[in-house]
Amino acid sequence: MSDPEAALATHTVAIRRYLGFIAFFCACIALFFAKQVVLPFVLAILLALTLSPVTRSLARLGVPPFFTAVILIAGVATTVAAGGYLLSGPVSDWIDDAPNIQRELEQRLRGVTQSIETVKKASDHVEELAETATDPGVVKVAIEQPGIVASAMLNVASFATTALVALILALFLLASGDMLYVKLVESFSRLSDKKRALKIAYGVEESISRYLLSITLINAGLGLVVGVGLALIGMPQPIVWGAVAFLFNFLPYVGAVAGIGLATIVAIVSFDSFGYAMLVPVFYFIATSIEGHVVTPVLVGRRLELNAVMIFATVVFWAWLWGFAGALLAVPFLVCLKVLCDNVPGLSVIGNFLGSSDIRGRYDPLRNEADA
Repeated sequence: MSDPEAALATHTVAIRRYLGFIAFFCACIALFFAKQVVLPFVLAILLALTLSPVTRSLARLGVPPFFTAVILIAGVATTVAAGGYLLSGPVSDWIDDAPNIQRELEQRLRGVTQSIETVKKASDHVEELAETATDPGVVKVAIEQPGIVASAMLNVASFATTALVALILALFLLASGDMLYVKLVESFSRLSDKKRALKIAYGVEESISRYLLSITLINAGLGLVVGVGLALIGMPQPIVWGAVAFLFNFLPYVGAVAGIGLATIVAIVSFDSFGYAMLVPVFYFIATSIEGHVVTPVLVGRRLELNAVMIFATVVFWAWLWGFAGALLAVPFLVCLKVLCDNVPGLSVIGNFLGSSDIRGRYDPLRNEADA
């Protein structure tokens, strides 16, 4: 290859990289502003991928996919509605009692809060000096923020709308059976491309279905253990804490820390003895540690193990992009990307980077061979 051709090839690769970065940046902006529209579709696709093996298995036995889809979606909707109804009472009590909890916590941690209060007073004093130095003729406009109850009602209404749209879309996707897979295969002309596309589609479906079903069952078990354990300790509203452990554990690493922190605050307020209150976070920590290091690796298996750094970075990225909903969907997105990269030769390097590996086991034989 001559020098001009080599230079042209180098510039072409650089241009592709810049275009890829620009496309990624534009996609992030579009997803950020189109959250309310895209999120129901994403939830519906994930739910359909999770339940589609059940629909396909029953279809082989002669059960129409539409009938199975209606039963499954009705079951999911009933479960979500029942859970929301059972938790609505305790959560509303928490919201109403939030000022009392704050005052009680400040009283229990008075020694710690005194130093913080000193810094806060100094900051307020500096702010007052800055305000007096400004032009007295300037009119200040303060925007009143909605209260806790109003914000909670808006979030509940938004969640209900998103969930309803997602359930309806998932119903149509499940009722269609294998129609989408047939359309996917028909969109390619070569037989090799058809086989690869079908392999990727079934791989994504199998991985997502197994991951979400396994994680849901594991988190349900963790919520049951946490709820029963905290009830034996004497923690108020143990059902709520079981639900908190169930939901928060969908967030890798971050969810366990947030749950332990929240349980610690309520335990300090609820119990007279600080030492006895520490039983709550200790038990929560032991339960999540056993789940994360023993139960999940055994039940989920090594096939779906991912790079821990990439999991944390993906959770942070999607939490920034879509908030709590994005953090919940981060790992399923990563699983889909891993399956796609494993089946596309050009993306195999990315797939290998996303996967978890035993570095010591991989490089020690090479080191031993080199020493020999």
